[in-house]
Amino acid sequence: MTGVASRLLPSVAALSMRGSAGSAVTFTDDGFLLTNAHVVAGATTGSAAFADGVDTPFDVVGADPLSDLAVVRVHHPGAPAAPLGDADDLRIGQLVVAVGNPMGLAGSVTAGVVSGLGRSLPARDGRRVRVIDDVIQTDAALNPGNSGGALADSTGHVVGINTAVAGYGLGLAVPINETTRSIIGDLVATGPVSYTAPHLATRLGQKQGLRVVEVVPNSPAGLAGIYLGDVLVTAGGRPVNSVRTLQRLMLGPAIGADLPITLLRRNALVDVVALPTELR
Repeated sequence: MTGVASRLLPSVAALSMRGSAGSAVTFTDDGFLLTNAHVVAGATTGSAAFADGVDTPFDVVGADPLSDLAVVRVHHPGAPAAPLGDADDLRIGQLVVAVGNPMGLAGSVTAGVVSGLGRSLPARDGRRVRVIDDVIQTDAALNPGNSGGALADSTGHVVGINTAVAGYGLGLAVPINETTRSIIGDLVATGPVSYTAPHLATRLGQKQGLRVVEVVPNSPAGLAGIYLGDVLVTAGGRPVNSVRTLQRLMLGPAIGADLPITLLRRNALVDVVALPTELR
């Protein structure tokens, strides 16, 4: 694990903004860093301090509070990019390393294991709520300031962005996977991420289906005739068996295109068509 730490430390920065601080990890050679949306909430600029002593300003490129991911870009890139991995390959008991800046202690490294997978973490942005799916649970020590830092596997690939301390010996990280890579790509390319309603759902608790727990009035879900308590079975012809499945249909390309949905209502299958629009 010492090799993993030495490779990652130059890529991790301590972020400082007016009234807040956190961590970020460089993931491109031209100065893009990945962090948490809650770390940079309300900020447009700040300062990034790296392990080699370089302290450079950064700009917030884009933030997505509903996935708790954000991208910032430093004015003077130079830190090496950390390779991104795939959290879908993680196994419970697997060794992981957390690198960040807890309690203002720059370049701190802790190690632990993956103690849980498939956790759900509610995230709220004003009235909008969604569940961050497949959150990684680890017993690697996390403290305030670790948020936005890297969670890496034994090969040095970043598999998560540390996001929350859930209790003593219990930390959570947003996974790096196909869904979040798409979100990161949108943040780099355009700044804001385009989600669509009807994404306001939580997991049903069985193999297939998502139970609707909120429908915003006059939203695409509401206009399509989706009601509180409905269970989404398929969307776009695909089985809806996890939040991630639905999220993959809720990104930019789906906006403005009819989305057929089959749902279960009072033991009967009902077909509706939603017209997704950009979530602002």
